[in-house]
Amino acid sequence: MGVVGDRIGPVRSRDRFLHGESVESVEGSVRSPILSSWERSRLLGLSPDQSELPFTQDFDPEGPLVRAAGPVLDRLQSIFAGSQMNICLADGRGTVLERRFGEKSMVSRLAAIQSVPGFVFAEQVAGTNGIGLTLAERRLCQVYGAEHFAERSQSSACTAIPVRDQLSGHIEGVLCLGYPYTDADPALIPLVRRAAEAIERRLMDQSSARERGLLQAYLDAGSRARTSEGARNGYPVGMEELFQSDLDQSDQMLLKQKATELMSSAQRAAAEVSLSHDRQVTLVSRPVTSLSGVEGVVIEALLPEDSERHAPAPTPTHTPAVPPSGLHPRVTPGPTTTTVRTPGATGATDAPGSDESASGMVRGLVLVGEPEVGKYAVAARRRLELLAEASNRIGTTLDVSRTARELAETAVPRLADFVTIDLPEAVLRGEEAPNPTTEMHRTVVHGIREDCPFYPVGSHITLRPTTPHMRCLATGQPVLEPDLKAAFGWIAQDPEHAELLLSHNVHSLITVPLLARGVLLGIASFYRSQDPAPYGDDDRSLAQELAARAALCIDNARRYTREHTLALALQRSLLPRGLPEQGAVEVAHRYLPAECGVGGDWFDVIPLSGTRVALLVGDVVGHGLHAAATMGRLRTAARNFAELELAPDELLTHLDNLMVRLDREEGGDNPAVGSTGIVGATFLYAIYDPTTQLCTMARAGHPPPALVRPDGTVTLLDLPAGPPLGLGGLPFESVEIQLPEHSQLVLYTDGLIEDRHRDIDVALDALSRVLAHPDRAPEETCQAVLDAVAPEHPGDDIALLVARTNALPPDRIATWDLPADPALVSDVRAGAMGQLSRWGLDESAFATELLLSELVTNAVRYGTGPIRVRLIHDRTLICEVYDASSTAPRMRHAAITDEGGRGLFLVAQLAQAWGTRYTTDGKVIWAECALEAA
Repeated sequence: MGVVGDRIGPVRSRDRFLHGESVESVEGSVRSPILSSWERSRLLGLSPDQSELPFTQDFDPEGPLVRAAGPVLDRLQSIFAGSQMNICLADGRGTVLERRFGEKSMVSRLAAIQSVPGFVFAEQVAGTNGIGLTLAERRLCQVYGAEHFAERSQSSACTAIPVRDQLSGHIEGVLCLGYPYTDADPALIPLVRRAAEAIERRLMDQSSARERGLLQAYLDAGSRARTSEGARNGYPVGMEELFQSDLDQSDQMLLKQKATELMSSAQRAAAEVSLSHDRQVTLVSRPVTSLSGVEGVVIEALLPEDSERHAPAPTPTHTPAVPPSGLHPRVTPGPTTTTVRTPGATGATDAPGSDESASGMVRGLVLVGEPEVGKYAVAARRRLELLAEASNRIGTTLDVSRTARELAETAVPRLADFVTIDLPEAVLRGEEAPNPTTEMHRTVVHGIREDCPFYPVGSHITLRPTTPHMRCLATGQPVLEPDLKAAFGWIAQDPEHAELLLSHNVHSLITVPLLARGVLLGIASFYRSQDPAPYGDDDRSLAQELAARAALCIDNARRYTREHTLALALQRSLLPRGLPEQGAVEVAHRYLPAECGVGGDWFDVIPLSGTRVALLVGDVVGHGLHAAATMGRLRTAARNFAELELAPDELLTHLDNLMVRLDREEGGDNPAVGSTGIVGATFLYAIYDPTTQLCTMARAGHPPPALVRPDGTVTLLDLPAGPPLGLGGLPFESVEIQLPEHSQLVLYTDGLIEDRHRDIDVALDALSRVLAHPDRAPEETCQAVLDAVAPEHPGDDIALLVARTNALPPDRIATWDLPADPALVSDVRAGAMGQLSRWGLDESAFATELLLSELVTNAVRYGTGPIRVRLIHDRTLICEVYDASSTAPRMRHAAITDEGGRGLFLVAQLAQAWGTRYTTDGKVIWAECALEAA
């Protein structure tokens, strides 16, 4: 900012701009509307030192705007008496209609351009100034010193505001206060607002006066007809008299709606309307002209004389100032459908009661007014209908792109012929865009036809500072460009592309920011091509309301996308990233998240001692981050319990207790705390032993697994269902099943088979059919199941685990049974060494001999017979010693003076893993050695 001479404002920035520097170089030091106006002025080829403006005498100095503003201008002149205030009234084209001055001598001192009505201050010819900028921005604007484009205005400031027709919303003119910049006062803003509102009310009063004139002409004509005929002859009554009771609200709205439509047609017509209680009424429109020459339309309601009503009340002797029904044409009715017919040429005059078709009819006056009033009311009703429809059509999904498209589909063709929506890429990912103006991507292009050459979906959109889109983003307000041929900032963005759009008759634009909860989500642009009328302020307000509703839905979708992405990332991080090495089963798996939200489904494969393997599939109740986090806790607990070598039913009991504790932690027992909705989980746990080909399984409310035998037979295993985890205190039951080698065990969650569009039995039948191919590899089986059985749009997560069983050859297993006799330990060592030699593991003999000696000796000394020793040659060499005691060994560090206690320490050093597992009749101490290290 800087001051040069008498100039105030962004002087240095203005000078740099005028010397050819880019808009970006001065952006930030100049207000966005001013900078955009400067750029438009430069694009128009205007010169800052020009002193002449167009002058016209083609304006009405006694027109409605001037008459309405007269008393208000008088009041402003008295308020600013003795000051340097220049009070100006201009029309909607920027032509000055009247000037008033705080000090009357200013007229003689000021140049004609500042004192004489008729000069045009539109931005296109005058550059940045109060009147022109207000018409361009269509809102209150202030311009200070060097913000003016013209050099002649550098020492002044101004505050200007549009004056609108309250009925149509159109800008009728501009009220502008000009003053030396030293007299700037914040109090001017509310003052000029009140003045503009007063002028608008007076304009409205003029409209009401015209309507009263029309009503008086109508009543006078009816009075003359009645006098000449000597009888009442259909003289209109009020609606209450017509029906002898008050109309209910729905009937009133229906009559007002159809009457407004008839009025807007501006021609003689009639419409049959069905009311409640089986009543029929005919609405008739009639032309009428007031004494002052205003042409309007009267809407009457006609009822048969013999309808269910009493005789009409006496004719009122006074002339009402408003229609007797109390109904007014500005009230916006609701929608209905009726049939409209036009009477013959003999059926309408200016006087009521002279229509031949109305003989035997009783009349009631509904509306009187000008046709334009009806058109505005009909347009307002249609806008309300569109907003009501938008509430139902926008936001049907939680998808950002789809919600944006629903906005476009709602607006076309009732508001726009074409709609484009640009969103930052971060918003599409569910995040807030740190710099949305540089990250815009074309997300939606929708219109009445597909050949209009807008930038295609997916393209990166770069916006110049002077475009309506950037002005919209910078101010957070919608921007209206009624005439794109004159929108130089829009054209300068890409002249060739703009010319191409103009050649397709695209002529008017509204750009609206998508703002929700203080977050800028993007921009929606509405284009008009077929309707020759340009967009107006009422269209801008409608577009803003549509965009505001859509922005909330887009923000909801964005937040959901963010949570969904986070939950999915958490879910995937908690699922197995790779399968462990083991030879018991060949495994393949799939995880498919739900479209509506990530749930708590998971699977796992856990190698156990003795070449066994545990297969797990579970499903936590609920969706979202909490379900994923609960799944992670449950999966970790399941792995820990599995490491303890618990039987399936015991493991489920421990998990059930854990879920009860988790529910209590979340406030399940305290209504004041509230619950998250996570109350449990379903779970299936299976342990397969390739040495015996036995599979032990238990489930907690989970769908039963499918078994595919080598011959192709598919069976849904009838396991005891068990209660879901989290109920607490209920028992679980394990089942043992013999699995032939190369059988396939298929575990899945309910998202695979449950779908609201089909019965679960149908899904299970489809699953059985697709599994009846035992020759498929597990990977192929997984894909075939998803292709054939998974819902098209999953409403829940799907976890799928397919395991094809292997059997350990008998020659890979060596077993010795012996009584609890220490003398037999040497025989076991000798037998084991011979077996290792036959397996080609002579290098493992020394370590294995030490392990077996220690384990068998401990079993003899501390255990209970019988004792069984087993060697398994698999990926590792496994030594197992069984005894009938349930006493578990415990490793300890022996002191230097201790004579014993070092045996298990030695085992731990020689083996890569060792442990204890319990059986129904004892325990097994096992040790596992890597073949490379043995």
